[in-house]
Amino acid sequence: MLANDCSPLVEITRGETVESIHYGAFIVVDPHGRVVASHGNPDLISFPRSSMKPFQALPFIERGGAEAFGFTDQEIAIMCASHSGTDAHRQVLAGMHEKIGTQESDLSCGVHWPSDAETRTAMKIAGEEPTPFHHNCSGKHTGMLAHARLRDLDLKDYLNPSHPIQVSIRETLAEMVELPPEDLSLGIDGCSAPVYAFPLKNMALGVAKLADPVHLNDQRAEACQKITNAMMSHPTMIAGPGKFDTRLMTVADGKLFSKGGAEGYQIIGIMPGVLAKESPGLGIAIKIADGDQSGRARASVSLTILEAMGILDEAAITAMSPFGNTTLKNWRKLTIGEIRPVKSIKEQIVRGLNG
Repeated sequence: MLANDCSPLVEITRGETVESIHYGAFIVVDPHGRVVASHGNPDLISFPRSSMKPFQALPFIERGGAEAFGFTDQEIAIMCASHSGTDAHRQVLAGMHEKIGTQESDLSCGVHWPSDAETRTAMKIAGEEPTPFHHNCSGKHTGMLAHARLRDLDLKDYLNPSHPIQVSIRETLAEMVELPPEDLSLGIDGCSAPVYAFPLKNMALGVAKLADPVHLNDQRAEACQKITNAMMSHPTMIAGPGKFDTRLMTVADGKLFSKGGAEGYQIIGIMPGVLAKESPGLGIAIKIADGDQSGRARASVSLTILEAMGILDEAAITAMSPFGNTTLKNWRKLTIGEIRPVKSIKEQIVRGLNG
């Protein structure tokens, strides 16, 4: 049961009193599965939601799909994205469909207004309606259509869990997280694509291998590197202006990749050699039990881990302060409290690094 698997992670104070607490779990592992730090139950089973996107792109990249269609790093990045629907995102998507030979109408992700406020306001003033390209998952779906076209498969049923594209995704994901495919519990995501629930520790392992694929076969290792390099080189494609993943990857400048998912999920991959010379890459997986609709708890936990591990310096943490551990102000700009990590978390991470 989710509540029994979670521990206090983030406190929200008002004055000197703790007013709210976010519960959850996180784990940090290396590519061998060695646990560096954890809090809460690492066997917590949950859906990674959009944090799965780099893994959903992996079998397509591994098959040489990017080369077959002449996809740029920017286009690879948007396949891993929960983008905010800006004009820049739409332009990239339109270019991809032209290369694939598909139409926007082939997307089965659905339609919603862009999350980017400026774009949304401009569209409403102009009397425009959203289209599938505005959907935050349209990059992932475009990648799935490209994968189907690459293999000369049916485009209309590409989201069916038994479609060869989805079978490939499930098998590749299972290999990366080191679980039998049948142990991945099927669900349907908000964009109608299959999504799978499995333990947090296995997701962290998959993320560590994505960051540091040294022990994978050459073809898969190269595909992992293409995906992570694209994400870090084009962080605006992954989310958008003012979004946590985009800002974190920009501030970290090649040290990590980051991908959030709905209902309080977050993954972060630390690249090899960041902690120390010849240090392995690391995978971080975080789940906030209450779904963390504001994103404040995921940001707080992420930044606490990265600061305690010495991955982000004081200047970088300050640059990220609007997202996570920060003071709270009311509408008159009076300081009323703070968002802060539970004290024991930093201590556990430091002990894990020194242990």
